[in-house]
Amino acid sequence: MRSKLSAALKEALKAKETVKVSTLRLILAAVKDREIAMRGEDKTLGDEDILLIMQKMIRQRQESSEVYEKAGRRDLAEQERAEIAVIEQFLPVQMGGEEIRTACKTVISELDAAGLKDMGRVMNTLKERYAGQMDFKEASACVKEFLQ
Repeated sequence: MRSKLSAALKEALKAKETVKVSTLRLILAAVKDREIAMRGEDKTLGDEDILLIMQKMIRQRQESSEVYEKAGRRDLAEQERAEIAVIEQFLPVQMGGEEIRTACKTVISELDAAGLKDMGRVMNTLKERYAGQMDFKEASACVKEFLQ
């Protein structure tokens, strides 16, 4: 994943795509920051971790875009949406609402989860299986609904 991002940065630099260049630099900087934070641990940063970082960046930009819209700053909101579009190019296809519900039901039945006390196990399994493909905020709401 890292090499794919670096190659895309080089292409964007050659094509003089300023938004793409700045967004890819932000992604690579966030990945580097995470690696530095993990130096004490005996773990390397994998593709799943990079996907989670990018998903977090998308959520942050969505929230910022909404705030800018409410404040009447459409130009800044558009810039945030442009960055979201660049980041989404590197994420796998996201699951829709019904697909998320189906995956949640499947995992709950496989783990024989009975109540909210099992929510952590269910969410961990979903994160292992569907890293980068699912909005876990939405999945969390579904799991909570099914386990109540």
